[in-house]
Amino acid sequence: MTQIERAFVDIREGQVHLRRTAGVAPGTSTPLWMVHASPASSVSLVGLMKHLGVTRSVIAPDTLGNGDSAPAAPVVPDIAYYAEASLRVMDALGIERVDLYGSHTGAHIVTEMAIARPDRFGRMVLDGIAMFSPEQKQDYLANYAPAIQPDAFGTQFHWAWHFVRDQGWFFPYFKRDAAHARGLAMPSVEALHDTALEVLKSVRTYHHAYRAAFAHPDRERLPLVKVPTLVMADSSDPLKGGADEGAALLPGALMFIHDDRGDAASLARKAAAIAGFLDSGKLGPA
Repeated sequence: MTQIERAFVDIREGQVHLRRTAGVAPGTSTPLWMVHASPASSVSLVGLMKHLGVTRSVIAPDTLGNGDSAPAAPVVPDIAYYAEASLRVMDALGIERVDLYGSHTGAHIVTEMAIARPDRFGRMVLDGIAMFSPEQKQDYLANYAPAIQPDAFGTQFHWAWHFVRDQGWFFPYFKRDAAHARGLAMPSVEALHDTALEVLKSVRTYHHAYRAAFAHPDRERLPLVKVPTLVMADSSDPLKGGADEGAALLPGALMFIHDDRGDAASLARKAAAIAGFLDSGKLGPA
């Protein structure tokens, strides 16, 4: 399967960490730029990268203030800022034109990238875009992503583990009752450990990207997209309810819900569907 390598690139905020596929023959397909969900890093995309990287170059940076990337510069960064910073990362890497994929927070970021510079992008995949009501946005801004500072008791370690674990069980995770249970098994201990470590790396700054996504005026911005788009979500994704509305706001967009069974075969089918759309503009096997 495709090998994933890690690298850093310099922009004015500092160093941006990224993962990218290695050994892919140039010119096979348009390169793919992937932007991860909050709260971790591009490590969450490695599974898809290994599949998609068979026929194309794939690049997935850690967004500023997440994973191993430098913090964002503004005190309160918005989604437009994260999109502009991503474009500068592309420039620093000498990459002119790519397809786009964004998951959750990443979906909002790539939306703004496509609006700002449609000439630089072919097709776009939004995998789980949040279409929250104004009331939900206020609730999540107030409660979902608290600012965390390390302390002498190490409470940040305890917090990070339960923050990551409870997101697997509840949505939103801070409403821990039967009405908000996702009905899923607990993620593997290995997955929880890996994600919690990524959160801890950027525990002082992880919350900025979350809050930017919650504040993003998505219903105003999506109709401005001119790039051919697939709006999708996994059947297990708590944001899947936004796929229909998101697609309806995008002229000519396609939409589907992927039957996510949590196994390797399911991931392969998802990757094939994404690759099919990126290559042909049509839905591949779901």
